Amino acid sequence: MTSNNATHSPLYAKLLAETAKIGWPELERFFARGMLLRVASDLDLVSVAEAIANDDTTQVTQWLSAGLVERVQADTAADFAARDPDLWAVVVSPWVCVQERH
Repeated sequence: MTSNNATHSPLYAKLLAETAKIGWPELERFFARGMLLRVASDLDLVSVAEAIANDDTTQVTQWLSAGLVERVQADTAADFAARDPDLWAVVVSPWVCVQERH
């Protein structure tokens, strides 16, 4: 999962440093407030967060349309609660981007 850029921006580096493994119980409150975005496992979580932070509407809209980024739905939340998978998250206020690692 590498970015197309050979070098990353300072924002990418900052977001990468803020990315952490997290359990579903810590994310449930963000889901309840509708602030949790699921990022498909074939995307770079930090690149998605960077695009959101930079208000890259074109790119984010493409991901949303393709279903690669979406607000976490109740069925996904129930699945995460049941399985408690390895999740990685990064905050891009007001959103929390979350990705399951396989």
